[in-house]
Amino acid sequence: MVLAAADASGLKVTALNLRFDGPEFAAGAFTHPQLKVRQSAIQIASAAVDLAAANNIEHVILWMGPDGFDYPFQVDYAEIWILEIAGFREVAQRNAAVRVSVEYKPSDPRRTAIIRSMADALLAVQAVDLPNFGVTIDFCHSLMAGEQPAAAAALALRAGRLFGVHLNDGYGPADDGLMVGSVHLWQTLELLLELRSGAFTGTIYFDTFPDRLDPAAECAANLRSMQRMEQLLDRIPVSELRRIRNNQDALAATQLIQNLVFGSDSA
Repeated sequence: MVLAAADASGLKVTALNLRFDGPEFAAGAFTHPQLKVRQSAIQIASAAVDLAAANNIEHVILWMGPDGFDYPFQVDYAEIWILEIAGFREVAQRNAAVRVSVEYKPSDPRRTAIIRSMADALLAVQAVDLPNFGVTIDFCHSLMAGEQPAAAAALALRAGRLFGVHLNDGYGPADDGLMVGSVHLWQTLELLLELRSGAFTGTIYFDTFPDRLDPAAECAANLRSMQRMEQLLDRIPVSELRRIRNNQDALAATQLIQNLVFGSDSA
């Protein structure tokens, strides 16, 4: 039904984004203590890969919200890591033509997630060791993890495993899902610049929560913000920025970006 509606509207579905909700997965998905529940989660993810392949959808994103722990001594950390990697590998092996990525998040719903940072995600990529398994970065999740999103993205780009980008915004401690660039404008600009510099060819998604806003108007606002930020980036003097970065000159970097946004300081 969703695929038919997208097709009728001339929209391309570029990814399926999975989550494991409900009481069945409250204690975990790929890391659930019961084998039958783990198998059920893997079957759901594998079915998503099959659906993607059948409909020319290139990417399946796994957000493993239930996989983690809440208390000290609750889990065997080595064991749940092994289970998580085994699940990722089985899903990615389902069809080499479909990209599979993990979307990391440090917490929520679990107090501590098993894949909680870009470092964890890239370690998982290394352990899975399949060319079609990578990472999706979510801007709010990266802030929650105490990261600079551009720096985190640079690591995945360098590894050739950044498959997707979820744009949104927030205040840091929680997954606020606010409009793109509404709080962390500088960091959003820097992330978009890093994606350009790293020749990112994947899809940028809006993952926002317009709970008290008109969803269509909010989406349009995100598009306008993106267009304006891209126009700003078109005007960045690349050679000057390279020189500033080579000198690690924070004052010059700040002035350059402020001049782009606010206009040159004539004082």
